[in-house]
Amino acid sequence: MLRAALCYPYNVSSAAAYALVDNYSGSSLLSSFNFFTDRDPTNGHVKYLSQADAQNQGLVKIDGTSVYLGVDHTNKAPGGRPSVRLQSKKTYNRGLFILDLAHMPSSTCGTWPSFWTWGDSKLWPINGEIDIIEGVHTNNVNAMSLHTANGCTISGSSSLGRVVTKDCYVQATGQTSNAGCGIESSSGTSFGTPFNSAGGGVYAMEWTSSAIRMWYWPRASVPADLSSPSPNPANWGNPQANFAGGSCDYNNHFIDHRIIVDTTFCGDWAGATWASNPSCTALSNSCTDYVANNPAAFAESYWKINSLKVFRQ
Repeated sequence: MLRAALCYPYNVSSAAAYALVDNYSGSSLLSSFNFFTDRDPTNGHVKYLSQADAQNQGLVKIDGTSVYLGVDHTNKAPGGRPSVRLQSKKTYNRGLFILDLAHMPSSTCGTWPSFWTWGDSKLWPINGEIDIIEGVHTNNVNAMSLHTANGCTISGSSSLGRVVTKDCYVQATGQTSNAGCGIESSSGTSFGTPFNSAGGGVYAMEWTSSAIRMWYWPRASVPADLSSPSPNPANWGNPQANFAGGSCDYNNHFIDHRIIVDTTFCGDWAGATWASNPSCTALSNSCTDYVANNPAAFAESYWKINSLKVFRQ
């Protein structure tokens, strides 16, 4: 079978071109997203701030067309480390999402940064979740995943990354609870400190009726057409993650998603895996104690977003 057919089960040549519908950067990014201030749904040792409070404390800054989203790295935080979680005001159903990052939170014990989309939180996981950038602690490699209700599986064939799990159902038999279907990037600069050392880069997620795919390029390898009015995923080769090839109705499992970017600490993933990370346990027996009492460790735990663009066919 031809490589293009492996990557794209639909007819690429007949697909409509992508057109830009939203371009978020600088002040337009902040005005188009809400600041989430409720309790962290993932039980993190975090205190999410309002936009006013975050800006007053220097956790949110606009630098030309770029946006800095940081965490408190000055004060001890026994009640949760101050951070931000942004959620798009608009919802989306399918499209091409391109995130240009100058910096993401570094590979630091206790951290759990994410760039993702999901449907109505009250209906989770019925309306699905798409994790585009995610990792914890000292991870250097990005973890991409989907989380759904029962009835969505993938093969992951033609992914450049390593297929870890194939059932996207959050309670799938034989998988860790809430693992979903997961693919680990093949790139050693795809997450955290190595990503930043390489000068940042670009992530793209294409969500169609037949698949969800994710690409990553370090700064020096970004395809030229990503800056064009109509980027074409057919030119990009195999994706890092090809969530396709199994049995899944993508239109019914992924509905009305908001775009989210956040940095939390400890919680359901980073907290649960603290004891299995020797580098972290050498610092403290407890994730929450370390995060609460070592503010300077989180000076590099920030996002610097150059732009986020959304295209539709």
